[in-house]
Amino acid sequence: MEGRRNRRLGWALTGMLLSLVCFAGTPAPAEEKQDLPERKISVAVEYPGIVIPRGEDLSLDLIVTNGGRTDEAVELMIQPPPDGWTAQLKTYRFGVRGVFVKADSSKTVTLDLEQDETLAPGEYTFTVEGRSSDGALRSTAELRVAVEGEKTERKAEGAALQTAYPVLRGPTDGRFEFSVEVESRLEEDAVFSLTGQAPENWEVNFKPAYEDKFISSLRLKARQSQSVAVEVEPAPQAAPGEYPILVRVKTPGAQAETQLTVILTGTYRLEMATTNELLSLSAVKGNSANLSFYVRNSGSAPLQDIHFLSFKPENWTVEFEPGQIEILAPDELKQVEATITPGAEALVGDYSLALSAEAGKLSKNLELRVTVKASVVWGWVGIGLIIGVLAGLVFLFMRLGRR
Repeated sequence: MEGRRNRRLGWALTGMLLSLVCFAGTPAPAEEKQDLPERKISVAVEYPGIVIPRGEDLSLDLIVTNGGRTDEAVELMIQPPPDGWTAQLKTYRFGVRGVFVKADSSKTVTLDLEQDETLAPGEYTFTVEGRSSDGALRSTAELRVAVEGEKTERKAEGAALQTAYPVLRGPTDGRFEFSVEVESRLEEDAVFSLTGQAPENWEVNFKPAYEDKFISSLRLKARQSQSVAVEVEPAPQAAPGEYPILVRVKTPGAQAETQLTVILTGTYRLEMATTNELLSLSAVKGNSANLSFYVRNSGSAPLQDIHFLSFKPENWTVEFEPGQIEILAPDELKQVEATITPGAEALVGDYSLALSAEAGKLSKNLELRVTVKASVVWGWVGIGLIIGVLAGLVFLFMRLGRR
């Protein structure tokens, strides 16, 4: 009997514990919503008072709250904005005229305000009205915007172009390659066309980074950026100076542009030739011989510090007059005299000699053939020796003939 009572008592305690657990696991009735009104809506801007500089656009959140127990579709309208402004409500992809808000919750949309180019400093007021779909509920939000200061440059909204080196300098016959970063600020993928505006007869081409093929468009994913090489080739006859290059990317609903600058220093060309167009001369060993040649600047940029060098056989000497030309203007020509002296021990024969004119990285050479001859004095000495030998033979013959 006692064991049976213990079992009954155990079952009773177990039931009480299960009841407590079930009671504890059952959520309490939500009394908060019982305190809410049946229907209530409100609209409010995140920051009712804003100060911005001239030329700068503004985007901020508009908060739509349903404070009742009934789900609501709230229609939104912007009262006509002040002169010099455009205003719209939007999400990240499209414009908004209404929003569905569940009971006891809120949603946000973006209020975009854009200034006109001629907007003057001052304080401007904007009003946004929200109302229920049946028109029974209404709420308004007011925003005061103070515009002050100097005008700031307007930024591109849907795209941007940036480059670390917008100015390149070099010769007219060179090629200039800029690296430009194309940034998409759109929320969807887009194809951007690439165009370049340059002076007449100039060429502007676009290439992917580290590739040689030319492209005319670029596909970017949402919020993606990519580097593009802009290759600029000046017109052959372009004069030295600064030239602007306008680069533009464009897709429906967004575009951006940036200006690049090419500074042309002109072309660097140097000509060198003899005055008689001959590349050979004769010289007597130990005696000097003269050669006239000219240097001419056939480019469009001045040449500076032109100096002369020679590559000659051992023990030969070569001197230039003048020894250096400080500056040679475009299309200017100057004559130079080279004095060439073969070594006193040089053998009779032909020798190679090179003359060089250098101006910075430019260099021109003349390859000459120098024929070395014996001195005329030694010729007469030889003739004298021959005559002496012959005279001696005649004398001996005559003397021996008498005997």
